[in-house]
Amino acid sequence: MDGLPELTLGELSLRVLAAIVLGGLVGFEREFSDQPAGFRTHILVSLGAMLFTVVGAYGIGEFASEDINFDPTRIAAQVVSGIGFLGAGAILREGLNVKGLTTAAALWVTAAIGVAVGFGYWVGATMTTVGAVIALYGLKRLGRTMFPKLKRGYHRFVVELEPRADLGEVANTIDSHRGRVHSMRIDTAESGERHVVVDIRLPGATAQVLADALHSVPGVTGVEWRD
Repeated sequence: MDGLPELTLGELSLRVLAAIVLGGLVGFEREFSDQPAGFRTHILVSLGAMLFTVVGAYGIGEFASEDINFDPTRIAAQVVSGIGFLGAGAILREGLNVKGLTTAAALWVTAAIGVAVGFGYWVGATMTTVGAVIALYGLKRLGRTMFPKLKRGYHRFVVELEPRADLGEVANTIDSHRGRVHSMRIDTAESGERHVVVDIRLPGATAQVLADALHSVPGVTGVEWRD
């Protein structure tokens, strides 16, 4: 069938190499941060998305005929849907915390980069990789230093509980002081004692007032807080 695009072996090799490099650049930070989906996973996602795109755009030539309605974007469009399942597997819920959203987003962007490489859209693939690297590396440190200063009224409490202490009483005390819990992590020692780290916004009470109230909860053995 005349008019179908063709891809030489050299061009294919270049796109495979580009998918590995660009996907690896995005995944390196996730690997450095000890995330389940790290360096190799992002490379594989980029490679897979690239190959699906290449097959849809260039791999139909041998089987094409006048009766075929050729749409090179059809297979690539399914990559967007398929990557959602992989991203969902990277998202974990631990108590009140949800982890893995950044990793899932990085996988989604990596798949988009792979699709762009497959189509030969080098400018889009390169610029998106640069933007993703800046977001993962540069903005990570900026967010840790700048955003806490903007969140006035937020405090982190560390509460030590005896094994039989009622965590519900702690939650009720926070609620009675109009505290809004944004995240909570509970670590349990071998002795059964619990170490609760909770981030709270206190619009109507000072942190010291809440700390004193938590000290009075039965089973609470220690309370520390910081802005």
